[in-house]
Amino acid sequence: MDPNVRWLGLGAVVRATGQSLILPYFVLYLRNVLDLGYAEIGLLTTLVGVTPLLVVSLAGMLADRSGRRPVLRVALLAEAFAVLGAAAAMQDHSLVGVVAFVVLVGTAGSFAGPAISAYVADFAEGSERTTAYTWVRIGWNVGFSVGVLSGGALIGLLGFAPVGFAAGATLLGSTALLVGMLGPSRYDLDRAAGRPRPTGSTAPGLRASFRLMARDRVFLAVCASVAIAQLSIGQWSPILPLYANTVLGVPYAILGVALALNGVLVVVAQAPTTHLAIGHRHTSVLALGILLYVAGFLLLATVALLPALVLAIFFGSVIVLTMGENVLSIPGTTLPSNLAPAAEIGAYNGAFFAITGVGQIVAPTVGGLVLAATASPAVTWGVLMLPAVPALLILGLYVRPRINRSADRA
Repeated sequence: MDPNVRWLGLGAVVRATGQSLILPYFVLYLRNVLDLGYAEIGLLTTLVGVTPLLVVSLAGMLADRSGRRPVLRVALLAEAFAVLGAAAAMQDHSLVGVVAFVVLVGTAGSFAGPAISAYVADFAEGSERTTAYTWVRIGWNVGFSVGVLSGGALIGLLGFAPVGFAAGATLLGSTALLVGMLGPSRYDLDRAAGRPRPTGSTAPGLRASFRLMARDRVFLAVCASVAIAQLSIGQWSPILPLYANTVLGVPYAILGVALALNGVLVVVAQAPTTHLAIGHRHTSVLALGILLYVAGFLLLATVALLPALVLAIFFGSVIVLTMGENVLSIPGTTLPSNLAPAAEIGAYNGAFFAITGVGQIVAPTVGGLVLAATASPAVTWGVLMLPAVPALLILGLYVRPRINRSADRA
């Protein structure tokens, strides 16, 4: 594996540690410090995701036209300072300030995401690309495990704002590491030398990229399937932690342990899961991932039947959901790049994040409304899992018969 991809994985460890010290607990700050209701929290979480969603497609095109590394550097620096701003707003108990800076964190991440995906794709192709994305994801989850475990313990002792400042400082460290160590990709070098865009490129204008993707019906169907599935999958964060803490009574420290377990299971199981997926069709892997999410959430519905086993059921659900996350990440990180022409990898990743992000940002509003409407675990999670059905139908009946078999091979 190229050394730059290894550095990106190491940088992901530090970056994820910083983010997960505070961001997974954002909704709990809204509930337990600012005393907002479930419906309001769901709506605010959706609004926080709107701006990042609007810019992510542009961010992908920018990574194609301005280079992967320059976009990544600016985005990561903006992300670090936005987390510091959110911590300052938490110290002042400012709802507007906290929401505004969390929006900036997400917006910076939207610019970083397609640049990272395109950067990795520049260094790897085929099954090696799938493996490269896996190692970056493993690095991220090592940091996530450390961050959420530390955050859950420290927030109870120190409060939200001090932990937020620590998170911002950690992100500044990860940014310094990546700025110093990441070299230019082949694409960046070709662009700096003024060499022609790769075979399969469109005209350099943004309209050309939009037209190309608008005509790619298989790609759009993949995006639509994942976007609809996100209405169910998106309940993982932030609705599940909110539900566990405020309905099931799981304290911060135990919640941190559960979220850390999620990260540890990714570290331990992601590489073997990816190895097992190599050679299979991405569409099959995608369907399996969605079904595992459904199973994990529906497991929570059994809390009503076995109230004495709340923690066991909660941790069991986290394990099943993590396996779904591991499986789903394989096509989610690789398939957009596989479907893209060589010169439009950033644009395709940006469009994929934008379209699927619609479901992801709407999910908390749906989850918040359902939590506010019913106290029944069976009804809550049964309703929230219904969108997975049309998502699987689109994938099986439209995408699978039409997708390029080479692009569909993990």
